Amino acid sequence: MSISHPIIAVTGSSGAGTSTVKHAFEDIFRRANINPVVIEGDSFHKYTREEMRAEIINAEAEGRSLTHFGPEANCLDKLEQLFQTYSESGRGEKRHYIHDQCEATRYNQPPGTFTKWQEIDNDSDLLFYEGLHGGVVTDEVNIAQYTDLLIGVVPVINIEWIQKIKRDCANRGYSQDAVVDVILKRMPDYIHHITPQFSRTHINFQRVPLIDTSNPFVMREIPTADESLCVIRFKNPEVADFPYYLSMLKDSFMSRPNNIVVPGVKMGLAMEIILTPFVERIMDKRKRG
Repeated sequence: MSISHPIIAVTGSSGAGTSTVKHAFEDIFRRANINPVVIEGDSFHKYTREEMRAEIINAEAEGRSLTHFGPEANCLDKLEQLFQTYSESGRGEKRHYIHDQCEATRYNQPPGTFTKWQEIDNDSDLLFYEGLHGGVVTDEVNIAQYTDLLIGVVPVINIEWIQKIKRDCANRGYSQDAVVDVILKRMPDYIHHITPQFSRTHINFQRVPLIDTSNPFVMREIPTADESLCVIRFKNPEVADFPYYLSMLKDSFMSRPNNIVVPGVKMGLAMEIILTPFVERIMDKRKRG
């Protein structure tokens, strides 16, 4: 943790809602005139897309499972080094992962590859990370220790599977059987390396469906926002202003002393209402420091 060079990390698997919280933070940063350096978790994958396919085949031949959820497929040591270096000096190195053909045209290199490492500008106000491993702790690395604000975004597991199946089949041309096979193979890494992070987070946002998702493998539509609730859990309820949240978020209610439940359509609004004071306190400390 750092007063002069704070780090905010959002951790959660793809499709969990991390884009919603990312947009909420973008609005907060814009209103407060904050200049963040943005780090995407994908940029710390160890392999290009083609290399990853080959590594998966080699791992399976050896009776191992290799997924992006686990440390073996990621440069977690470099991510920890970035967090440490940034917290100490506001410097570090970053790169970008080319996701699709649109980005390939912009960066003039193939999808599934990385841009070159480059130095972070030293005029940023904070580091904002969004990806899979913002709160990871293993025998080799402790990334969570450097975060000043750690946010978890996770749907109940069936929604996550529904979203992945629909996205990968529609956008990436995979068969449903192939997507289910990926889900099964990455489950050990999900259990051992993704879920433990949500016990280290300061705040969790979890989307819960209000319709039957008991068999996610036959669902044809992702539950919509108005078919969902968002359960928000605070690690330390003393820092939360629950009366204010309840007054600002219509139809919200407390389910436990550290949990507030809001309608799914108000998830983005809830994020901005709740997270803005946290960011303001971080920046106030930075100014005083």
